[in-house]
Amino acid sequence: MKILLSLFLAGLATTVYAQDNFNTAFSNINTDVQLHSRAYGTLKSATETIGHRLTGSANGAKAEEYAFNLLKSYGYDVRYQPFEVESWSRITNETQIGDAASSLRIIPSVALAHSPVKSSVSAALVDMGNGLESDYQNATQIKGKIALVYLGILPGSPKGTASLHRSEKTAIAIKHGAAGIIFINGVKGGVLLTGTASVTGKLITIPAVCIGLENGMKLKEQLKSKTQYASLKMTNFSGLIKARNIIATVKGDSLPKEKILVGGHLDSWDLATGAIDNGIGSFAVMDMARTFKTLKLKTKRTVEFILFMGEEQGLLGSKAYIAQAEKKHELDEVKFMLNYDMTNDPKGFATSREEMKILFKGWGDQIVKIDTGFKNVFVAGAWLHSDHQPFMLEGIPTGGGAGGELPNHSGQFYHSDGDSFKLVDEQQLKNTVRYSAMLTYALANTPDLPVGKQTEDKLKAFLIKNNLEEPLKIAGEWKWKD
Repeated sequence: MKILLSLFLAGLATTVYAQDNFNTAFSNINTDVQLHSRAYGTLKSATETIGHRLTGSANGAKAEEYAFNLLKSYGYDVRYQPFEVESWSRITNETQIGDAASSLRIIPSVALAHSPVKSSVSAALVDMGNGLESDYQNATQIKGKIALVYLGILPGSPKGTASLHRSEKTAIAIKHGAAGIIFINGVKGGVLLTGTASVTGKLITIPAVCIGLENGMKLKEQLKSKTQYASLKMTNFSGLIKARNIIATVKGDSLPKEKILVGGHLDSWDLATGAIDNGIGSFAVMDMARTFKTLKLKTKRTVEFILFMGEEQGLLGSKAYIAQAEKKHELDEVKFMLNYDMTNDPKGFATSREEMKILFKGWGDQIVKIDTGFKNVFVAGAWLHSDHQPFMLEGIPTGGGAGGELPNHSGQFYHSDGDSFKLVDEQQLKNTVRYSAMLTYALANTPDLPVGKQTEDKLKAFLIKNNLEEPLKIAGEWKWKD
């Protein structure tokens, strides 16, 4: 009897979800974005008139104002969400390497964020491979020395070797007593990558730099036959600054206390203009907001379009949103968070919650009828290091686009001085806007969401299942005691 009842309820649920017919709204969104999207033009303008969008810098403040005024021009009552953070920026950096402490040569490098305000370290180099915990079997060899670590996973590594974020690899090196760390970027052509080396968004205790692939691999070969030495000298700025998230709201008519958040980080690193990371995401979010206003779309649930600052320096803006929502006892209002970070030309939808498959695939079927280029891919899982993370760690369902590829082979210029507007593809950016606006509209209007906030026990099991226990423990964000 229980089995029959379960089958009946499952069939009923499928029927209910299948009744979500958004064909007219989806078609209108499609037409509007194809004909009137301003994402490409506004991103071009911002990269030309502002440049980089580093949180805490004058450019960062200009970017905040640009987004605020743009959303206001679309007819929104926009608000700033100010927060205070410990900002970091580079001043000077010099890396020297050689086979004798007295004959070092300068090689191109870039400091990684949250390195010390002032550092001057000279020591022997030790090749620590991928920089994983398993590479530190003989931990005493690294104490007081400088670790040489590959940024990703070295070619020829055992099959299934899982990588860690550069900040997590840095934390492991510090734990084992390293005096400094040099990362080898995996991109050909001497491309230098920046980004945070801190799991907490606070200053780390050792200098961290990145060097190019060719110099790094040559150095690994030299270490096989002769000791190599390195000198890491740098000065940086770190101090409290004020930053602002930018929020534009579509008020829900029947379920106004239930919120669907649509976010993307506006900030970028300072080596380039951040057109890909994360111009294509944040300016897509702003164009989704434009589409909703242009079409006067009505929603059952409240939709907040959010441009986060401080993502690059430790998810600071999204963490500030969480903290302020908790303080106001409003966090339980957030029912779903969609995050657009370097999302481009999605072919389907991703989510942290497998239970969304029926709805997502059903909405995807409707989109395919409009555009067969949308392949209705569905991905369920969990990952870290973007603005969805603080929400996911609160048990809130998250999601976004899936199955797309970055335009014009731009992945190689991630966090580098090559991240420029010329890499952006206009039609692919439009695709991000229209498919994502459709998903947002559907989430805001479906009668029932089959997911809710996870309990602590379910959240813990979910994170373990998705292999996130180790990185979260390294970051100090694992809140359960074994």
